[in-house]
Amino acid sequence: MVSFPNCKINLGLHILRKRSDGYHDLETVFYPIGLTDILEIIENRYAKTAVHLSTSGEPVEGRPANNLCVRAYRLLQKDFPSLPPTLIHLHKVIPAGAGLGGGSANASFTLQMINEIAGLGLNQQQLLHYAAQLGSDCPFFIINKPCYATGRGEILEEFELDLSTYSIVLVNPGIHVNTGVAFTGIVPAMPAYSIKEILQQPVSQWKYKLQNDFEKTVFKTYREIVDIKDSLYQQGALYASMSGSGSSVYGIFEKDKVPVTSFPADYFVKILPGK
Repeated sequence: MVSFPNCKINLGLHILRKRSDGYHDLETVFYPIGLTDILEIIENRYAKTAVHLSTSGEPVEGRPANNLCVRAYRLLQKDFPSLPPTLIHLHKVIPAGAGLGGGSANASFTLQMINEIAGLGLNQQQLLHYAAQLGSDCPFFIINKPCYATGRGEILEEFELDLSTYSIVLVNPGIHVNTGVAFTGIVPAMPAYSIKEILQQPVSQWKYKLQNDFEKTVFKTYREIVDIKDSLYQQGALYASMSGSGSSVYGIFEKDKVPVTSFPADYFVKILPGK
């Protein structure tokens, strides 16, 4: 079985408060976009190991045993010990550690694919439960529709938003922003406007109120990311923002006004239709 795990962008991101468990409560809207990895999973009943991961494409950091796809298999195996030995191949396209949720998407798609291949019969709520154990962003990719997210990002409410009449220019400078560093200096606070309220307004008005709180800290360290956002606005973006804790930046353009981009050759740049 082959699937195409897509990534997401954050439309606004507010850090509301520090929690007693060490995490932060946040507010954001996750929006799926059409940049995808390729994930293939097959049964291999003659294998000596329960799960084997191979990769291609962009480098995948870390030991295979710690990869989220393998962890997703192991999580299901705890409750379904008769899962057949499985081969997983991940072709990586989505930049890693870039605020796009590529690893989380791979994990959630793995859960759904094994559920189908092995005939486990898990419903959406059960899959959401497993996904939440793998990471805060993972439940979103089970639903994979625009969602208003609160809590650590795992409390999801489907949100009506259609960007299909726009194009999205996605730029990643190849910088890995450590999430812990991104939180350094963040002062949690209740915003003047809820992201829900702001997104009811025309896209052309978002730039005046829709903010990603991580920009306050990340921009102080990485001038390149600031320059990307400024450049997208100079090229006519209706709205531009860093996604998640970075380092990817996106610009939303009218479909007939997508610029010919002029970023450095080693930057990852994609022009995607809004979904």
